[in-house]
This record gives sequence, C-alpha cells and structure tokens, in this order.
Amino acid sequence: MGTKYRFLLLLGGMLSMGDLAIHPMRGGEPWKYPTTKTVDQIDDYHGTKVKDPYRWLEDDVRTSVEVRQWVDAQAKLTGDYLASLPYRKAILQRLTDIWNYEKFSAPRKVGGRYFFSKNDGLQNQSVLYVQNDLSSEPKVLLDPNQWSKDGTIALGGISFSDDGKLLAYSVSEAGSDWQTWHVMDIDSKKVMEDVIHWVKFSSAVWTKDNKGFFYCRYDEPKKGETFKQLNFNQKLMYHLLGTDQKNDAVIYQRPDHPEWGFSPEVSEDGHYLVFATWKGTDRRGRVSYKDLTQKDSKVVELIDHFENKYNFIDNDGPIFYFETDLKAANGRIIAIDIRNPIPEKYQEIIPEQKEKLESISFVHDQLICTYLKDARSLIKIYSKTGKSIRELELPGIGSAGGFAGKRSDSETFYTFSSFATPPRIYQLDLQTGKSSQFRESKVKFDPNLYEVTQVFYQSKDGTKVPMFIVGKKGIKKDGKNPTILYGYGGFNISLTPAFSPAIVSWLELGGIYAVPNLRGGGEYGNDWHKAGTKLHKQNVFDDFIAAAEYLIAQGYTSTPHLAIRGGSNGGLLVGACMTQRPDLYGACLPHVGVMDMLRFQRFTAGRFWVDDYGNAEKDPSEFRALYAYSPYHNIKSESKYPPTLVFTADTDDRVVPGHSFKFLAALQSAQKGNAPVLGRIETKAGHGAGKPTAKLLEEYADEWAFLVANLKMTLPKSLSNH
Repeated sequence: MGTKYRFLLLLGGMLSMGDLAIHPMRGGEPWKYPTTKTVDQIDDYHGTKVKDPYRWLEDDVRTSVEVRQWVDAQAKLTGDYLASLPYRKAILQRLTDIWNYEKFSAPRKVGGRYFFSKNDGLQNQSVLYVQNDLSSEPKVLLDPNQWSKDGTIALGGISFSDDGKLLAYSVSEAGSDWQTWHVMDIDSKKVMEDVIHWVKFSSAVWTKDNKGFFYCRYDEPKKGETFKQLNFNQKLMYHLLGTDQKNDAVIYQRPDHPEWGFSPEVSEDGHYLVFATWKGTDRRGRVSYKDLTQKDSKVVELIDHFENKYNFIDNDGPIFYFETDLKAANGRIIAIDIRNPIPEKYQEIIPEQKEKLESISFVHDQLICTYLKDARSLIKIYSKTGKSIRELELPGIGSAGGFAGKRSDSETFYTFSSFATPPRIYQLDLQTGKSSQFRESKVKFDPNLYEVTQVFYQSKDGTKVPMFIVGKKGIKKDGKNPTILYGYGGFNISLTPAFSPAIVSWLELGGIYAVPNLRGGGEYGNDWHKAGTKLHKQNVFDDFIAAAEYLIAQGYTSTPHLAIRGGSNGGLLVGACMTQRPDLYGACLPHVGVMDMLRFQRFTAGRFWVDDYGNAEKDPSEFRALYAYSPYHNIKSESKYPPTLVFTADTDDRVVPGHSFKFLAALQSAQKGNAPVLGRIETKAGHGAGKPTAKLLEEYADEWAFLVANLKMTLPKSLSNH
C-alpha cells in the first residue's frame, strides 16, 4: 500500500459481591442539557434552502471563548454522569490488567541490525529499540515517553538510511496530523540540528548516499488556522543534511493543480526517485520518476492520468514492477519497461486472482503477496517472474502483516493475530519457506473461552455480506446478549480480524463483538468499494442495518441489548444509521465522525474525501444523495433517539470537532424521552493516532461503563474482585 494511504487515512466505587444489574442514572427524569444558542444561517444548495443553526460551533475551540464555554458545560455534564456509575472503576481496573502485557512490532533488519518497537505494557507510547543481532541485548533508540509528562507527544513515522546509520523520525503533538521531522545518528544517538516543519501525509525517503531525503510539505498555515485550514499545494522537497529547511530544493510541484499531492519512494538500487501523484483518497494516480544518477535530470511522467492505481514495488534497471488495478478489479502485478512504456507492452507478472490483492513485499527476490479471502489473510509467494513458490500456512482465521525487508534478505518477519488470538510474531526463512514462532504476547485472559465465527447475511438489495462474530463459546441465542456492532465501510479500507485488549474486556463482560465487511470497504476489490461511494453510499448504511437485523433475527441479541460503534467514516456510519433507524439500537457510540456531509470539504483534509462522498456544493445529484443521509441534517425534532455518547477531541485536525459539536447540539435539542445524549470531548488529543495509553484506558472505561448502564447489563461476579 502506498505511503499516502497509511496516513489517510477511543471515580466510581467498588462493586459489591455477586451479580449486579445496572440501570441508567436519572431515574426517569428528563435530562437538562446545556443551553445551546442557534443562529439564522441558511445556505442555498442548487435551489434548496438548508438551515445550519449551529454553524457557530465550527469555530476553533482553542480560540473561541464561546465554543470553549459550551464544551466545558458539555464536559461537566458528561463527566458527572460517567463518574456516577459505580462500576466504572472496576471496568477500568480490569481493562488495565488486560492491557498490561508486552507489545512488540515485528523486527526489521536494516544495515545488518534489527529495529523494533516495544511497549512494556502500560507505557503511554511504544519505545524504539535496536539490537546488533537477534540474540544480543536490545538498546533503547528513541523513547517518546521522555518527550512529555502526559504522553501526548508521539513518535510518528520512521525512516532508516539504506546502511542503517541514520534515522529520520517524525513527532506529532496532541494527536495532530502535522508532523515535525528530525534526524538521529544511530551509533551515537545524537539528534542532529536538522528540523523539518509542516509535513502532513508524507514519509521521509533517503537517497542511497545518506546525504539527505525526500519528503512532502505544505506551506505554513495562516495564524489561527493551523487545525482548520484546507491543505493545498503540497510540494515534493529534498532536504540536504546539515542545511536549513528554507534552502530545501523543490523537486516537483503543480501550482496549476493545487489539489494534487505526492508520495515519494526511492528504488532499492538507489537509481530512481519514483513518486505517485494523487488528488484525494482514491487510489488511482499518476506516476513519475527521476534518474538520481544523472545531475539535474528531469522528472519524467510515466503514467499521465488518474484512471488506475499503480503502486511501485521496485525495479530491475529500466523494468519497473507495479501493483495495479488496470484490467483487474482485484489487483495484479505488471512490469513496465520505461524505455517503451506503452500499455500494449506492459508485461503481466502475476495475474488477477479471485481474492483481493491487499499488499506486496519484495524480499529475497520473492514477491510476498497478501490477499484477502472473505476478509481474512491469505499469503501467496511468487518468484519475480510470477512462478508460484508456495502458499504460507497461517494458524487460523486472522490477519497477517509485516514481511518487511530487502531483496537481498533471506528472512523476514510477520505478525499474526485475530479477535481472540493475541499477536504472535513469526520468522520466515525464505530459502526453505519455514516459519518459526519468534515472539508471543502473553495476555492475562484465556483465549480458549472464546470463538470467532464468520457468517454471511443478505443486505437490503440481496447482496451477500460477510460478518465476523466473536463471543464466548456456547453463546445462548436468547436475544439477551449485550452486543457491539462495529463497522466502517469506506475508502477502500478492509476490516480484518485483529486483537484488542479492549475487545477482550468487552467479551469478559459477557458481550458479543460483531464486525461486518460493508460495501465501501476494500475486502472484495474495486467493485465492492465503488458500490459504497457517492450516489451509492446508502448501500453502506443498508448493509449495517441489515447486520443489526440479522443479529436480532438469529437470536444473538435484541434491540435493548444492541449497541452500534464506529470511528471517523465509521462515526458517519453510526450517525446515519441511528438517524435512519433509531428504533433498532439500544445505544450508539459515534467516534470522531463526519456528521455534516454538506460542509466537510471546507476543512483540513476534508477535501480529499470527495472521492468517496462527492461534493454537495459542486454537483446537484451528489448534494441530493448527501443531504438524504447527512447525520446532522437528518435529526428530527421531538424524536426518541437511543442513548448516545458522542466522542471527539479538541485537536482533531482530520475530522474537525465541529462535526461532532453540531451533531450533539442538534441531537440534544431534538431528543424526546429520557435516554442520555452526551458528548465526551477529549483534550490534547486528535483523530486517534498517537493517543497515550492512559487516555485510551480512560476512554474505553467510559465507553464500556456507558454501555453497561444503557444496555441494562448484568455484570459477571468476577468483576467484583476488582
């Protein structure tokens, strides 16, 4: 997967002994929400007048006194409620117990040494280590926990020079997408004076000679607009070590196309700079290259259109290998001779399979291809000429990832996990094809008590949709199981089985966790993705609603015991589904959601999302589709909505918090009945990346406590020991 897509892209007392039935606070009394003013804002969209009474809540909470006062009032209401729940402390303690295990990344070999990250258990941020060989004592290379007392300054991207002597690394503060890059000499651990500012959605890519690296930046935002301003005019730059950033060379820019962005890579032989040009989240893009062996060489456009996806893998001289969806909705691998790059001469290396091609690594001159078979990992290994070598045997239904390395390496490492299987790291010998377990996370729970099943259900239009269901073995289908239905359904992103200590804690509470693979995602290739975009976005919501109806019809749960949950595009999913079918759910948990579908493109990264959503301001048909499901605009006054806890953060510069603020205000105003509608507004936090462990634990404790109360759950006796 290309670089850009890796970026673009949650005080009560102790429980008494015995089972304890929990009921919501307030005893049936109506909720008294903070007063929220309205304004007479009306916009005209292609002749349709649309009211926006809470427009003022789009103002930046860091600079607007009025918005800050409103946020403080909401925070006090929510904080008082959550603190009143007597079992929250027990949930937090058990969460902490489960979370407290060593977490490792798969090692990566660079310049003869191995690098990996590790979290001792409850450290706010993972630490980067280096070791000379796999048997030597690891040494700390970077410890982000030393950068701030509260853990809100995080390590972002890392990039090693080819010989493993230099490290470029980025730092993010308070969860912001803005990254500041630094450089370290690995042997001395000395941080150099080089500092690179205003980088977003970009990695750093070293040249073979260690003299510098390529990166992409935006212009410095206007004062007061750092977390709201739209991002235009990205530039591809080269930084020469030891010089000031202001002197960095502009390698490529397109002021005639300010919406374009770039993703640079350097071929393993150091001969070429290859970069993709993109316009948004759509993975179709242009491809250009520059000969780094020739001084002042020109940038050559290899692919000069946005009709297909071309992910650069590597090269053999003038032969460039790409993963593409050209004439292959599920993806295939081709070779292009840059001396004669006409499409008729493209050579197919690995043809399209019935499974979706998710990612490729080129190690030991072997193409390690990760496919998705009904949203679970399938690993096939080929020679660079496309000859099948083997299929890697995996331990079960789950997700495998990693496989980093160079074409000269004879080994690689990968991680396997599933919903109820803690991560295991394997070492793969690419000469023999043998995998051996390298590390295993030891988590304080018994995975044998749980099982993962996969079912297929029909959506509204008859489409068959897969869904993972996780719970204790021998689940009684009596309709009484507290269940979380989690979804995403967008941007070609695939939801695959993954381990989470938070999910384990939910399972221990007696819960079921269900994950459907909705249209709009990438589980079945381009056609599946496109079926959930723009004028077809309602398919995603229909798939999710059908998943809820299936769980109820099959007896897994029932409306009073069913919660829906999702973040970002998944927050939109929850918002749309709860406004379309408020009768179907017992609780709703929208995280950092895109809630105003008419104005999202006006803020920070929002303009990138028009590839999936469309643009209400520019296209009348897209306006009608967006207006029909936009959560903020489809809240109906005097309606009974399920208990809802809206999550956002003050430094979210991906989906600005104004989305959640406006949605929350409108929902509180419309709510009829006694179900709580509350907002949990995190401080010094962003869209989710880099969030410290302490904040994650508090957030999940609040989330699960809210569900225990509002789904009328009975807690297990085991929690009384905490």
